[in-house]
Amino acid sequence: MSTQMYKLQNFAAGEWVTGTGAMTSLVDAVTGEVIGETSSGGLDFQAMLDYARRVGGPALRRYTFHERALMLKRIAIALMARKEEFYPLSYHTGATRTDSWVDIEGGIGTFFAYASRGRREFTNERFHVEGPTEPLSKNGTFVGRHILVPMEGVAVHINAFNFPVWGMLEKLAPALLAGVPCVVKPSTTGSHLTHAVFKAILDTNELPAGALQLICGEARTLLDHVTEQDVVAFTGSAATGQKLKSHASVMRHSVRFNMEADSLNCCMLGPDAVPGTEEFDLFVKEVVREMTTKAGQKCTAIRRTIVPAGLEEAVIQAISKRLSTTTIGNPTTEGVRMGPLASRGQVTSVSESAAAIRAAAERVYGGGDFAVVGADREKGAFYAPELLYCAEPLSRLEPHDIEAFGPVNTIMPYRDLGEAVQLARMGRGSLVGSLVTHDPKVAQEVILGTACWHGRMLVLDRTSAKESTGHGSPLPNLVHGGPGRAGGGEEMGGARGVTHYLQRVALQGSPSMLTAITREWTKGAEEHKDEVHPFRKTFDELQVGDTIITKSREITLKDVEAFAALSGDKFYAHMNDEEARSNGVFEGRVAHGYFIVSAAAGLFVDPALGPVLANYGLEKLRFTKPVYPGDSIHVRLTVKQKTAKDTPEGTIPQGVVEWDVEVFNQHNEPVAVYSILTLVARQRAAAQAA
Repeated sequence: MSTQMYKLQNFAAGEWVTGTGAMTSLVDAVTGEVIGETSSGGLDFQAMLDYARRVGGPALRRYTFHERALMLKRIAIALMARKEEFYPLSYHTGATRTDSWVDIEGGIGTFFAYASRGRREFTNERFHVEGPTEPLSKNGTFVGRHILVPMEGVAVHINAFNFPVWGMLEKLAPALLAGVPCVVKPSTTGSHLTHAVFKAILDTNELPAGALQLICGEARTLLDHVTEQDVVAFTGSAATGQKLKSHASVMRHSVRFNMEADSLNCCMLGPDAVPGTEEFDLFVKEVVREMTTKAGQKCTAIRRTIVPAGLEEAVIQAISKRLSTTTIGNPTTEGVRMGPLASRGQVTSVSESAAAIRAAAERVYGGGDFAVVGADREKGAFYAPELLYCAEPLSRLEPHDIEAFGPVNTIMPYRDLGEAVQLARMGRGSLVGSLVTHDPKVAQEVILGTACWHGRMLVLDRTSAKESTGHGSPLPNLVHGGPGRAGGGEEMGGARGVTHYLQRVALQGSPSMLTAITREWTKGAEEHKDEVHPFRKTFDELQVGDTIITKSREITLKDVEAFAALSGDKFYAHMNDEEARSNGVFEGRVAHGYFIVSAAAGLFVDPALGPVLANYGLEKLRFTKPVYPGDSIHVRLTVKQKTAKDTPEGTIPQGVVEWDVEVFNQHNEPVAVYSILTLVARQRAAAQAA
């Protein structure tokens, strides 16, 4: 390992600033040696927050969601190219290569994930339109719509020590995508790694001034300066989180506060998963992995292992046997599978918590001397895995109340599924719970009985095992957080994570006014009709509200039978008049719904070569009224929304146009409604200007 001394600075108001006063030492978890120092003394926290609001916020909000998403992607690519710089720094925290991979590359992966979702799930605007139009009046002249706009404050991110990279990036990704500047406050432990990745982000020059700031060291008065438009996101202990959540400024200004706290997560062995089954082996492997990955220093780690009564001994023996093969030591030494805790202070904390749990449980594995490879056990922050057994888990609360934030796990028996559910719920709110079973009935009973106490639940069996990411792996597309003791917050969860930094606004007005505001056509709004067919217009020439109303076409019995022959769809309602009437829905033979859609396209499509490149989607299709042979149909086609696409080099500049389609019968009654998505070429000059 390198003996380099890290002199960490803070990044405040666009400048690297060395803290003043007493310095805090950074200590190598493996050797106990001082590897650096830092201080936040002298920082003006109010000025930092004001700078983010005044400079960073307006700059970020000038970008669209798609532009911010592309920024995240470019940053992620740059970080991935430099990832090997970060691994040696991670080893100082006690993390193995595998542990570090989760932290470093997993963290970068959240940027990639949100870059993708930002372009796929949000409009290419500085705001986002959410949900359908809500009719608010009889004649349709007064309607409602929800939009989401960025908060105009700053996001204060207070992170824990266990994941110096992932903890920062999983919060930054949705916040920056939302257009909100961030102040990052990592735990001082491991902050040398956070500092390095933070600097690498700045080195990309992708983010505007004021978008990011960094505090390395104490920040005790930081929350004194938060105001109504700010957002605070905290990861750490439940006790600290509750103190911050009740901070006077947070309470007075109703500041959005998201908390992801410690939790006593459980893993349950189903009664069907007896020794000799694949599920039993999966269960043992999962429990041991969660005890030893990051030396058990994960908010999602398994703390309580719930097993059928009568299988306790088999479970203890199997877990103990697997734990005995775990090599503890210097994470840079070949063959080491578990490194030290983050600090000697953590060793003391875990020891004390484990001792408190042992008031209600006996130690069945661990304790005493243990070997350490490639390091001095006394100098480093090493702690051996410890397995406990609580015989009376319903009457003893210690295993359900006390978290030893390290490689400590308590086994507890249940007599039936009702009792198993009760034990799972006694954690009073968890980030994640898991159940290992191959029995769907067991899975349903347990999940429905415990779901309201968990943020995420994994059902593991032989079918999902090969591709499962495991109990302890939060994913950017799923919610990370949990109720009760776990903090009551939510992070990530795909688009949900972004909306935490957006204000939802209910708009009310006329269809035309809401169309003008949202740039998405609302039914009832003004329509623009001219002599040029919309398929003759480029993306840039098309305007929201451009409309054509087609000529009519009669639907004949011959049409219906020809479509049936061509498609192979000879459903009785299309082929037999008597049978069609008998079902109580139709008055006789009806035309295929998909034929109506096809015939509608025949009415509105301009077939000649032009700007329309391809049809790549049809959404929200509803058949609202049957079409019978002898009926006539016509179509109203309206430009509903336009979304410019980024144009890779060598491709045709283009955008996505969403068309609102209504198909009417001869009585002007709608028979089908849907949206069509087309790729439409852009004018090259306009695309370049954009």
